[in-house]
Amino acid sequence: MPSTATAARTSAPLTSRDLSAAGLRAFFNIAQAWGLNTDEQMTMLGAPGRSTFFKWKAAPENADLKRDTLERLSYLLGIYKALQILLPDASASDAWVKKPNAAPMFGGKSALQRMLGGNISDLLAVRQYLDARRGGWA
Repeated sequence: MPSTATAARTSAPLTSRDLSAAGLRAFFNIAQAWGLNTDEQMTMLGAPGRSTFFKWKAAPENADLKRDTLERLSYLLGIYKALQILLPDASASDAWVKKPNAAPMFGGKSALQRMLGGNISDLLAVRQYLDARRGGWA
């Protein structure tokens, strides 16, 4: 009988539908923690149509996201993780995204305002900023 480790190595690779469902479930939990409204959530995900957005929200297991949206989710999950490491108090880490920030890349605006620019590069910039504050990419 194969060990659990062997079974894990030989199991089928995750599909884009598996990644989509897991990413969306995590995103909607993060969006709730950050107090994001529907329009903000849609912008973070790359502005899907309203009907598509609500289908994703109602049944993430049926979503099969495009690479662009999966990349956005990856950055957002990384931002969330970095904040949890930098600010272990959940209320502080969740509030950080809405607080004005004096770092030059934010120009006194919040990280949320930067992320709502709508471009993947905005999400990447915030992710890189937080990773640098953590002291690396790990």
